[in-house]
Amino acid sequence: MKISEGKRKGMEAVSNQDGVIAAAAMDQRGSLQKAIAQGRGVDPKQVTTADMTEFKTAVARVLTPHASAILLDPEYSLPSLKAVAKGCGVLLAYEKSGYDKTGPGRLPDLLPEYSVRRLAEAGADCIKVLMYYSPFDPPAVNDIKHAFIERIGAECAAVDAPFFLEFIGYEEGKDEQGPEFAAKKPEIVTKSMEEFSKDRYGVDVLKVEVPVNMAYVEGTRGFKGTKVWTKAQAKAEFQKAASVARRPFIYLSAGVSNEVFTETLELVAESGVNWSGVLCGRATWKDGVPVYAKGGVKALEDWLADQGVKNIQAVNERVKAAKPWYSFYGVESAAALR
Repeated sequence: MKISEGKRKGMEAVSNQDGVIAAAAMDQRGSLQKAIAQGRGVDPKQVTTADMTEFKTAVARVLTPHASAILLDPEYSLPSLKAVAKGCGVLLAYEKSGYDKTGPGRLPDLLPEYSVRRLAEAGADCIKVLMYYSPFDPPAVNDIKHAFIERIGAECAAVDAPFFLEFIGYEEGKDEQGPEFAAKKPEIVTKSMEEFSKDRYGVDVLKVEVPVNMAYVEGTRGFKGTKVWTKAQAKAEFQKAASVARRPFIYLSAGVSNEVFTETLELVAESGVNWSGVLCGRATWKDGVPVYAKGGVKALEDWLADQGVKNIQAVNERVKAAKPWYSFYGVESAAALR
């Protein structure tokens, strides 16, 4: 198995010396703006572009020395690139923020003023796209989404940039944090991983949700009292989802606390699946948002240097159980893919 030279270099840029992706995520836009506004007790419109860039730059400066890569957005984060530590790779988001709220089917959309070529020229080693997806949506909806990903895959291939696809499961009209959806989530994640592993999409890395909601896994610290799975059953769901992957995959933290995410990664390691790392955002820096909102950037930097670094180091410790991304291609080094 071989991959193109540009894609191989891009993958190496965002991986650590062990070939594992231990990346931080700071591409939140609308959700971050609302969180800062909530901390200040103001309307989100009063949170400025300068505020957003300041927050993102602080995160990049303090946390990237401890990460193999950072995921940023081109709308607010391009000035933050200068703060990224040497040797830390960069992923840039291509999707428009907030499109999931605009109608049935949660049809995806891209930033109209960008292309994969422009993102690469701006400093991206890899391209990330987020899409809401359910294998149980009507075929008319998923045909649009499948064609959408095919186009991006072709665009990434033309520019020779690795394509990271993040898909978030959902069901119209359902509480995505409730037990009913939780029971269906493993099948949603598994079928999505199987679909987007197909060659036709040109995806290089699947950025996937954990197939279980830890709030419903009995015996975990995150358990909230309603059992959907035992720990043994949860590990079986990890194994089932991983078994269909034909591309390297990494886990996203999906807004849970650092404690919950690190326990999740412990369960992943116990399950023995062949995962390739994480792209972890809010589990690292989320609790710094009210600190910034009330105390400004210096208070945020102090918090990040203490608790933020502890959070990312806790994740990094669990990521030691991950396997190199190139192991999915049956080789022992990235150089063997040349």
